[in-house]
Amino acid sequence: MSNSIDWQWCVLDDLTAVQLYKVCAAREAVFVVEQECAYQELDGMDFRADHLIGWSQGEVAAYLRVLGPGTRFKEPSIGRVLTSTEFRGSGLGNVMIEQAVRHIEMRYPGQPTRLGAQAHLQRFYGAHGFVTVSGIYIEDDIPHVEMLRS
Repeated sequence: MSNSIDWQWCVLDDLTAVQLYKVCAAREAVFVVEQECAYQELDGMDFRADHLIGWSQGEVAAYLRVLGPGTRFKEPSIGRVLTSTEFRGSGLGNVMIEQAVRHIEMRYPGQPTRLGAQAHLQRFYGAHGFVTVSGIYIEDDIPHVEMLRS
């Protein structure tokens, strides 16, 4: 599946207006509509993030953002992780997390990585070396845990 995906690391200014619209639409479709969660999806942190976008024929197949140390957590962090509906179950999420981990290791060598995971995704992130380091907490009406990768 990842053969048909064009991966792009970028900052916000690298995106065209159409690309940015597609990223925002994909995030809104998953985090606001699908998860039925009214919250401030555009939170101001995108300006300080590295964005990883998996494009398939000009559409967003997968997306995440990496925030530097001191932005959301003390450590570099991964967030807004999504795979578009039609690509779920394809292994694309695993490919994307592996790329994010390599990116962080190169950009912030020797630093652990933190993420706030939806609680039901602990096994998924655990397979990539993340360990649960908090109890369950509610964020935007969804159970989450903090996970750390040393």
